Amino acid sequence: MTFPLLPLLAPCNIASTPDLSVVGHTLIGPVSTSQDVATVKDYISANFGLVEFSVQVTSAIDIDDIISLLDTGADAVFPETDEQAIALFEIGIPGSRVVFPGEDYDDVKGVYVTSSALTPDLASKLSKSVLADGTGSQKLYVTFSATPTLEQVKKITALPAIPIIPAEALTTDPAATDKLSVAAVFSSALTTDRPDGYFSTVVVDTQGVALGLVYSSEESIAQAIKARAGVYQSRKRGLWFKGATSGAVQTLVRLELDCDGDCVKFVVQQAGKGFCHLDTTTCFGKSGGMPALERTLVSRLENAPAGSYTRRLFSDEKLLSAKIMEEAEELTTAKSKDEIAWEFADLLYFGMTKAVEAGVSWADVERNLDSKAKKITRRKGDAKQKWIDAAKKAAETPEKPAPNTESTSSSAIVNGAVKQADNRESTGRIQLTRVDVSDISESELTELLRRPAQKNANIMNLVGPIVEAVRTRGDVALLEFTAKFEKAKLKSPVLKAPFPPELMELDQETKDAIDLSFENVLKFHAGQLESAPLVVETVPGVVCSRFSRPIESVGLYVPGGTAILPSTALMLGVPALVAGCKNIVFASPPRSDGTLTPEVVYVAHKVGAAAIVLAGGAQAVAAMAYGTESVPKVNKILGPGNQFVTAAKMLVQNDTSALVSIDMPAGPSEVLVVADKKANPAFVASDLLSQAEHGVDSQVILIGVDLNEAELQAIEDEVHEQAMRLPRVEIVRGAIAHSRTFQVKTVEQAIALSNKYAPEHLILQLESASKYVDLVQHAGSVFVGAWSPESCGDYSSGTNHTLPTYGYATVYSGVNTHSFMKHLTSQELTPEGLKKIGGAVVRLATVEGLDAHGNAVRVRLEHLAK
Repeated sequence: MTFPLLPLLAPCNIASTPDLSVVGHTLIGPVSTSQDVATVKDYISANFGLVEFSVQVTSAIDIDDIISLLDTGADAVFPETDEQAIALFEIGIPGSRVVFPGEDYDDVKGVYVTSSALTPDLASKLSKSVLADGTGSQKLYVTFSATPTLEQVKKITALPAIPIIPAEALTTDPAATDKLSVAAVFSSALTTDRPDGYFSTVVVDTQGVALGLVYSSEESIAQAIKARAGVYQSRKRGLWFKGATSGAVQTLVRLELDCDGDCVKFVVQQAGKGFCHLDTTTCFGKSGGMPALERTLVSRLENAPAGSYTRRLFSDEKLLSAKIMEEAEELTTAKSKDEIAWEFADLLYFGMTKAVEAGVSWADVERNLDSKAKKITRRKGDAKQKWIDAAKKAAETPEKPAPNTESTSSSAIVNGAVKQADNRESTGRIQLTRVDVSDISESELTELLRRPAQKNANIMNLVGPIVEAVRTRGDVALLEFTAKFEKAKLKSPVLKAPFPPELMELDQETKDAIDLSFENVLKFHAGQLESAPLVVETVPGVVCSRFSRPIESVGLYVPGGTAILPSTALMLGVPALVAGCKNIVFASPPRSDGTLTPEVVYVAHKVGAAAIVLAGGAQAVAAMAYGTESVPKVNKILGPGNQFVTAAKMLVQNDTSALVSIDMPAGPSEVLVVADKKANPAFVASDLLSQAEHGVDSQVILIGVDLNEAELQAIEDEVHEQAMRLPRVEIVRGAIAHSRTFQVKTVEQAIALSNKYAPEHLILQLESASKYVDLVQHAGSVFVGAWSPESCGDYSSGTNHTLPTYGYATVYSGVNTHSFMKHLTSQELTPEGLKKIGGAVVRLATVEGLDAHGNAVRVRLEHLAK
C-alpha cells in the first residue's frame, strides 16, 4: 500500500517545511543538542495541527529529551541507534511512535533503511513483514545517500515505501528544473484507470467534513501545491481555481492519498458561503455534530435579538458560568445511558457557547485534544482538592449545592503585552483593555484593531423577503411590518407636507438649538457648491467642461432605535436642500402611538421635505427604493442604520430594477482619540464615552502617546467615574468591553496606527494639534485640539456627522453637498478642433475594431476637405 506522506529531512531550514509538507509528513532533524530539542519543540508547538512532524534524533540526545519531543506533539521519532529505539520500547513508548533504524522490525510500526542497502531481497522481506499486516499502520521509510532523481523516487514509492528527501532538494514550483517537484513526487504514488488520466478527489474541511467530490490531474495538483489553494481539474473547462469567480476560495492545508493510491484527499480551509455551487456548505446537504452547532452559535452571537436567552448567555458571563457548572454537576450525577448522553450534550452546548464568545473554534479545541493524545508522560490525574471535597459533600448530601458564580476579580489582569480589562460585573469597573504596541507583532496588532463582527451569512436571507414583500405588495406590506416591528398600527405609511404644527411642537430652547445648528450646517455645505462650471480648452478648438446637477429625488433615513436622532435629519436634510434636490423624502420609525419625534418633523419642515415615511428598517429602505402607492420612489438613499438597514441599502443598490444608489455602507459608531501628556484626562474620557453610549456594538479607541502608568490610570479613572453617572451606562459597558487603549511612543506612530484603523471620528488631543493634521490619511472627520469635542461635529459646528464607519474611511467620504449631486461633462469642438484630434480618434477606433466610431469623424473631415 502507498501512504500519503512525504517526510522531509530539513536540518538547515525548518522554516521551509510547512510549504513542502502540504503533501504529507515532515521529518525534522538530525537533532544533536539540547538547544536543537528546544528549537524543534517551539516549532512543533507553534504549528501543531497545521503540519504533522516527526523528528530524527542522534545518539547524543538522551531519552528524556526524546520523550519531551513526543509529549510536545511529535508524531514519531527516528532514533539513530538500535539502543535508543530499544530503550524507548522498554520504558513503554508505543511502537507506533518509534521508527526503527535497520532491518530488525519485530513489534515496531515502522523501519527506515538507506536506498543503497535496500536490496531486492530485503525489499521483498520488508514488504511482506512490515507492510503486509493489513492494518496500514506499518511503514517503510527510505533515505538516500545523495539527492535522488525522480525515477529513483518512483521506484521507492512503487514498493510501496516512503522516500525521505532533503528539503533543499524540493520545490513547490512545478516548472523548476534544478530541484524535485513536490507535486511530481506526490503524483508518483498515484494510480488511475480512467481513460482521461484524472484522479477521483474528495474535498474535506479541517474537521474532516466532506465538502464534495471532484477530479484532479498532475497539472492541477501542481498548481494547488504552488498556490496553497483548492485547484482541481474540471472535465469540461480545464483547470478549476475554486472560488475565482464566487469568492468561496480554499486554502490548501494538505494533500493525502487513500490506501490504494487511486484517490486524492484535499484538506482545505473553506472561505465564503461554502463549497457547493448552490451556496451550501457541502454538496451532500447539511452537516451535523459540533461543526453544525458551532455555525449556529456563531450566527446567534452576531444576530440574537436583545433580551433573548442566547444574547443573555453571550453578554452575561456569570449566567454562562453558572450554566456550565450546573451542567457539569448534572453530568456527574447522571446514571443511565440516555441521561448521560443528554447531560453531556448540554455541557458541550454551553461550553461551546463560551468558546464561540471568546473566538475559540471547534478546530482549536480539537487541536488541544490531539495534543493531549500525543503526550507520553502521564500526570497523576488527581482532581483539585476543592472538587474532591465538593464531590464528597455531594455524595453525602441529597440536595445539589448551588454553583458559585461570583467573579473572582474585577481588577485588570495582565496577559503578555495586553492588560485585559474585566467589564463583566454590572457594578464593576468600566475600563478599556490596554495594549503596548511595542511588545506585540504586526499580525497581533491587526487582530486587536479588528472591529466587533457585524456581518453574517444570513443577514440577506432575513432582509431579502422583507424587501421583496414591500416591492410587490406596497403599502399593505409596509403597514404590516410597521405593526410588527414598531408596534404601531397606522392607516397610512406616509406623513405628507405641509406637516401639522401640533406634530412639531417643541420648547423654545430645543427649537433655538436646532435653528442654530441648521444655519451652521447650511453655511458650511453652501460653501461646498461650485461657483462656476469647470471649463478647459484641451487643444485649440476643443473645449471640455464639467458641471453639476442635483439628484432630483432623495430618501433620507433617520434611525430611531436606542436614541432619537434629529441631528441626523439635519445632516441629511440641509445638504439636500443646499444641493437643490426637488423631492426630499424622510423615513423614520414611528413611536408605538404612530407619531414621530417632533424634532425630526421640525427639521423635515425646515428643509422642505415632501413627505416622511413612517417606517424603519429594511421595509423603509425598500419603500423608498421601489416606491409604493403612497411612498414616492427616490433616486438615492442616504443615512445610517443598523445592519438590516445597511443590508437593505446594499441589496436595492444591486437591483437594476430599483435604479437607486446609496451613500455608503455603514456600521456602528466609533471614535479614536489620540492623547499626549498635555491632554486633560476628563476631556479624553468624555470623548470616548460620547461614542460608547451609541450602542453595545460601538467601539472606542484611545492611543496614548508616551503616557506613563499614572497618566493612563487618570484617564481610566475618569472613564469609569463618568460612565457610572450616565443613564446609558449598561450600553457603555458593552461597548467598552471590546474597546482598546494602545500605548505608543510618538505622535507619528499614533497617527500611523489611526490611519490603519481609519476611524469614523478622529480626535487629536495633542499639544499643537493642528500641525499633525497633514499626517492624517484615513478618517471620516477630524477634531483638532482639546476644545473640539466630537459632539460639536454631531450637532452644531457645521460639518456633517454622517460618516464612513467600520474602516470604510479608507475609501469613502462622509456625506456632503456633492453627495446629493451628480456631475456631467460636455465637449464642444470647432472645425479646427476636429482637425487636430480627428486623426487620433479614427486611428484608435480602428485599433478597437469600431469602424462606425471612426466613420463619424471621417465623414466630417471629408466634408471639411471639400
